[in-house]
Amino acid sequence: YFLDKSDKYDSRDVERLQQDDKWVENYLIWRHDVVDDTLKMIDESFQWRKEYTVNDLSESVLPKWLFEIGALFLHGYDKEGYKLFWFRVKHHTRDPKQQLDKKKLVAFWLEHYAKRDHGKPLTVVFDMAETGISHIDLDFVRFIVNCFTDYYPNFLTKIVIFEMPWIMNAAFKIVKGWLGPDAISMLKFTNKSDVQEYISGEYLPPHMGGTDSFKYSYPPLVDDDFQTPLCENGPITSEDEHESKEEIDADTKETGELNEAQNLNQKKMNSIEQISKSEETEKTEVKPKNAKKALTTFKGSLLHISPAEELYFGSKETGEKKCLIVLTNVTKNVVAFKVRTTAPEKYRVKPSNSSCEPGTSLDIIVSLHGGFAASLQDRFLIMAAEMDQSSGAGVPELTQFWKEVPRTKVMEHRLRCHVIESSKPSSLTLKDNAFNIPAKTNEDLHIQLTHLLQINKRLEEQMNRCLWFQQLSVVLSLLSVTVAAFCFYLASAQRS
Repeated sequence: YFLDKSDKYDSRDVERLQQDDKWVENYLIWRHDVVDDTLKMIDESFQWRKEYTVNDLSESVLPKWLFEIGALFLHGYDKEGYKLFWFRVKHHTRDPKQQLDKKKLVAFWLEHYAKRDHGKPLTVVFDMAETGISHIDLDFVRFIVNCFTDYYPNFLTKIVIFEMPWIMNAAFKIVKGWLGPDAISMLKFTNKSDVQEYISGEYLPPHMGGTDSFKYSYPPLVDDDFQTPLCENGPITSEDEHESKEEIDADTKETGELNEAQNLNQKKMNSIEQISKSEETEKTEVKPKNAKKALTTFKGSLLHISPAEELYFGSKETGEKKCLIVLTNVTKNVVAFKVRTTAPEKYRVKPSNSSCEPGTSLDIIVSLHGGFAASLQDRFLIMAAEMDQSSGAGVPELTQFWKEVPRTKVMEHRLRCHVIESSKPSSLTLKDNAFNIPAKTNEDLHIQLTHLLQINKRLEEQMNRCLWFQQLSVVLSLLSVTVAAFCFYLASAQRS
């Protein structure tokens, strides 16, 4: 394919294909490990990506009115923790002149999210409330379907269709014909009475029976739940927030331990190589009792962040309510950081707004307080930016710094929450036991199944070798017995 059609591909996609194993694996998973089908899908999606200039799509190249009408946007999560991609059908009207720009808007959102959350799957919601025949646009619907079936592999969890008008039943019979059997099983037709089987009320607008007060507006770009300005009055967890007497009494037990941790961290002035080694050692003397050991590391331009993707909390039964985030400054300057969360009423983050010296590591304690429990929908955002050496690191200086720093110079990294139903030893790593963490997606199940099949294949090969040696041994034994009997026969014949 590459030799014949290299001029039809974007070189950046080819380079990524050669370097990103997860991307390749997603194509294989979506095509059930059939290599020929996988190659065909990669070929078609690469040609499409170049035709729509997907790698260069941005807000500046698309008409502003497309964002303002609010027909397409990302907001909220379903009950499984997957991001919701909303299509408000009533805001869409058929217009052949605008069709290409609208399709590019779909590609913009999918690519924007894929790069931000590393290809974590989406749940598509077709909100068809207050729609009629004038809103039916099968060409546009087919394009959205094709994006998931042909261009973005393993990127779709389900399609939730809310209150589809009876007049559109015939149209959706046509849509089903475009979907394969796997995609058809992902269609979920719902109404106000059953939509909460898939999406909780906190992420549903009132007209869908929910309590979400979110109102779409542009700007800013509505792409996640951290939309407040870079200042202290947004949904940010703060160690300086007002605490009740009971909360203060509970936290005083940890004060000495936390102070010791901060003092030790200030002394970590080793090289980056020494820091990476220290991350692998046990830090039980400075970690809270139930903190999880960081298993993976996100290597950002300013900070290395462990864990890379998820914070592991226990359920109400396990009672594990604390996690540890380790930040490592890999620059030659002081790096200011700030932590936000989508559920500020649940979590306490210490420190939530501070700075990290060059070449040092710093521990952030994330804890649940009160009677709250972690949920899959909760998210954390870590923001970081370099500070001048002359700038102070006090609260007033940091407050002023975040007000003035350009958004383009801010590094952002998001962490999801994962709830562990049964308690596991914190010292276990993925290499020690790959099945300690419950599988959450089809991809995880596929990886585990592939691993089991490989083990099974090796066992079959060993059994075949054993059977071959057994058969060989039997043949040699029979041959030996035959030779011995023949020799005995000859000896007896000579004596007679």
